[in-house]
Amino acid sequence: MRLKAIICQVFTREMEHVIARSKHKVDLETISMGLHSRGAEMHFYLQERINMADDAGYDAILLGYALCGRGTEGLHAGKTPLVLPRAHDCIGVLMGGHPAFNSYFKEHPAVYFRSPGWVEFQNAGIALDTGFEFERRKFGERSTLTELVAKYGDENGAFLFEQFNAFRKHYNGLTYISSPVASDEASRSRAQAEAAREGWEFEEVKGTLRMLERLVNGDWESGDVLLVPPGATIHATTDDKVLDAK
Repeated sequence: MRLKAIICQVFTREMEHVIARSKHKVDLETISMGLHSRGAEMHFYLQERINMADDAGYDAILLGYALCGRGTEGLHAGKTPLVLPRAHDCIGVLMGGHPAFNSYFKEHPAVYFRSPGWVEFQNAGIALDTGFEFERRKFGERSTLTELVAKYGDENGAFLFEQFNAFRKHYNGLTYISSPVASDEASRSRAQAEAAREGWEFEEVKGTLRMLERLVNGDWESGDVLLVPPGATIHATTDDKVLDAK
């Protein structure tokens, strides 16, 4: 089969790994992680990329995205079917699906998750990010203490910096999801250093590329990937399926 893969940058190394081992021809298009920070714009941008690939004669368009804060909900398949993992986010994909992620999260509700892609492709000098970076930057929430003091004065700058970083007090650990990619060792070291700086416990969980392998290998009948037939639309569900097509 001839396939088109439109993926988030966070999956770059993992997708390169599985595509190199697939018997199918997969054209890869990588989109910046920053797209998640643009709210509703994510949906419209992805739909535009899907529409552009729809007339290129592909057998299917693979999405290296999950539900992603409902950013993929409402995406519509034209004449080419869409295929994507059934998970809430990239961490769920790398853990093997929502049930596995949910089981871990119930036992570890106050941890940040990192993966090789999250570590490698985050902006240099930017610490752990909770999402919507674009909006936070507009109001100074991603500014350093020095930047805030320069803009608002010593007392106000220090107060704002403390408030903007108060969310960190609610976390006590960082969990790194490893994967068999070349950047894994360096990313693990950086994640460990980040956890140490925050004073958090570090834990490593062995990830799996099973869901991504199924995407590129055409194994779409399993329950952990969603095949969206031509003319159908992606919808979120409230059960372990996470995503469905109507």
